[in-house]
Amino acid sequence: MVAPSAVEVGGAYPALLACLAAADEVAALALADELLEAGVPAESVLLDLIAPAQVQVGRWWQRNEWSVAQEHAATHISELMVAAVTTRAAPRPHRGRVIVACMDGEWHALPPRLVAEVLRLRGWQVTFLGASVPAVHLMTYLHRHDPVAVALACALPMRLPQAHRTVQACQRADVPVLVGGRGFGPDGRWARAMGVAWAPDARTAADLLADTGGDLARTVGATSRLGGEEYAALVSRRAEIIDVALDDLRHREPSTAGYTTGQWDATVVDLGHLVDFLSAAVYVDDSTLFVEAVDWTAEVLGSRGVPVTGMRRTLSAFAGTLRDFPRAYQFLLDGRRALDPCDRR
Repeated sequence: MVAPSAVEVGGAYPALLACLAAADEVAALALADELLEAGVPAESVLLDLIAPAQVQVGRWWQRNEWSVAQEHAATHISELMVAAVTTRAAPRPHRGRVIVACMDGEWHALPPRLVAEVLRLRGWQVTFLGASVPAVHLMTYLHRHDPVAVALACALPMRLPQAHRTVQACQRADVPVLVGGRGFGPDGRWARAMGVAWAPDARTAADLLADTGGDLARTVGATSRLGGEEYAALVSRRAEIIDVALDDLRHREPSTAGYTTGQWDATVVDLGHLVDFLSAAVYVDDSTLFVEAVDWTAEVLGSRGVPVTGMRRTLSAFAGTLRDFPRAYQFLLDGRRALDPCDRR
């Protein structure tokens, strides 16, 4: 038998999507209030309604069915709902302090905000530092407030090298670390490589902190050796790799004829992201990180009318520059194969 709260939340899902599509924050807030009045737990409203609706918003953006402006408007409404739900619940802290933050350069703040609010609902004293917190400022804050644990979010695996440095800094300060987000892999494989505790979602994070009391060390496996000389050399040649690929696209890719300045600027950003994904893959020595990034990027660009031939040429240009980089070169070949229509998911 399905719990009444689950039935009510499921029934509210289409209504919330309609509110987000119409950018109707008044109706969205009223919907959340109605659910709470009906006795639906605040945690369920956060995780079984707002969270999946926001995932759908991301899918609409990815498929180019929604603009960036629409996605931002919907995210703003989701954030208002999160604040309203937790304010109404008014939980009283009876556990220690936990700091929740996004890694430096990470701007997807809503998922860790949901983690912060679920922890708050379960009695933790929570400080949410928000998006893109520089490591040096995070460390200063941790030293000043001496938390039981710090929970760090990373949505994009290209940020893994920076994430690892932040994790190491926290560990050196003897602050237990819990990480989450798609950036660590769907099964947390790259978190395990860093020797840090990982949770796939807010409920698991809250359960893990409750079970361990913040003592996360016993949940962590052995640390793999990450980085290395090839990674460092790849990072040092980032600008060169981008410039060579950009020049190749300008002179040899017909689809770029007539590109505006804005389109070229966006192309430079996309090239930089691909290099960063490649660098992160080399850092953790896992080709799947780069292959998945290529696949996702091709899908996003394809939905916006950018032909896959440009991606193929870009990866070939990268490979031409990086023939002396054994892992990076192999990962690029793997990425090229992922663009084959027969291999695409």
